[in-house]
Amino acid sequence: MSSLNHTVDQMSDMKLHGMKDALLGQMEEPEYSSLTFEERLAHLVDAEVTERRNRRIKRMLSISKLKYKDAFIEEIDFHHSRGLDRKSILSLSNNDWVERHHNVIISGPTGTGKTYLACALANRAITDGYSAYYTRISHLLSQTALVRADGSYLSWATKLSRFKVLVLDDFGLSPLKSKESQEILEFIEDRVQRGSTIITSQLPISEWHGYFNNPTIADAIMDRLVHNAYKINLKGESMRKSKNVLS
Repeated sequence: MSSLNHTVDQMSDMKLHGMKDALLGQMEEPEYSSLTFEERLAHLVDAEVTERRNRRIKRMLSISKLKYKDAFIEEIDFHHSRGLDRKSILSLSNNDWVERHHNVIISGPTGTGKTYLACALANRAITDGYSAYYTRISHLLSQTALVRADGSYLSWATKLSRFKVLVLDDFGLSPLKSKESQEILEFIEDRVQRGSTIITSQLPISEWHGYFNNPTIADAIMDRLVHNAYKINLKGESMRKSKNVLS
């Protein structure tokens, strides 16, 4: 038993926590005694891989700042008549759009589940090993002003551009200044062929061009953001009557 304790201590020192727990489990469960050495070793390695994967997902989920960390594609309500196609959403769940650096634009009235859907897609991406980050447009612009003022803009923007999925929530809620439109263009430009962006907006895509107040910037943003985007237009009344977490 002292040999086992020594082995367990070494596993702890090497941070092989999944393997350690699996080994202790094997010692307590009689059925493992009928397995070969190779089978028991494979079980230990599988346990370590699973434990590390779960730790990584937990860490990435914390970093993501998702508004709804418990949003899952499997729990999306497809029963309400709101223009949500199950086949299309399940197709997005394979994350091929992330691998190909495509975008997702989710538009529709308030309360129809835009933010929840965006977080569910980002959550699925995290589960598959892609980094993600959530921010509201208003917060993004406020943070941009702060980091420009203190001289840390470059490092902050570089960090933001490295996320494989960037969720920009509540686009179009308040008027943009010309400088703010330029800031958004820079963020979008940094992500071309590097990452994917999910945008939620109450504003129909057909009205985006006029929203930027600058035809040149509008053309540039629309070209980089919209032409390779999957477009989801939610409809219907607010679902907050039954699920007050949706937006």
